[in-house]
Amino acid sequence: MAEETATTLAPIDDYLKVGLHIGTKFRTKAMSPFIFKIRPDGLSVLNVQKIDERIGLAAKFISHYTPEEILIICRRENGWKAAELFSKITGTKAYTKRYPPGILTNTKLEDFTEIKLILVTDPFPDKNIVEDAAKIGIPVIALCDTNNEIANLDLVVPCNNKGKKSLGLVFMILAREYLKARGIIQKDEDFTYKIEDFSPE
Repeated sequence: MAEETATTLAPIDDYLKVGLHIGTKFRTKAMSPFIFKIRPDGLSVLNVQKIDERIGLAAKFISHYTPEEILIICRRENGWKAAELFSKITGTKAYTKRYPPGILTNTKLEDFTEIKLILVTDPFPDKNIVEDAAKIGIPVIALCDTNNEIANLDLVVPCNNKGKKSLGLVFMILAREYLKARGIIQKDEDFTYKIEDFSPE
């Protein structure tokens, strides 16, 4: 187990337990490179190694930005708790539920926001901000399931972006890795949050 965690951001068992690798019956061409196999019931199974690699890439990408420069967007209810706790731990800003239109593009709005990086939990329900970001050249990292299109995305993190526990695990790892990269904590053991903190019951 120790060797396993040295090469992956979380034990493979944890990924499997929360169903991080279980996709949908729908598959887009863009997401096919991340699909490991199709189960007999038609559900796609994502490649766990590629999920882990992409979470690592996303964590590195995010760590180049200060908390004030990052915006988390999550319209999907299953991810609200995870996104909000990530925001609280890292000091980033998060919009759960509805994304206020124009906050990136209309300077006259009271809540106009200048940011440099966006993380969305699903580019389909969060498509309005993905489109706004593309207009003004802000990079977007997106958690993508097998049924997602990837237009206007700068970095795709393949995963089950619909399950509460899978979203909880992704946000937990990203929060821990962000704090480590920014020098706020030194090692994994300094991170005291558990996956249960990120996932609603």
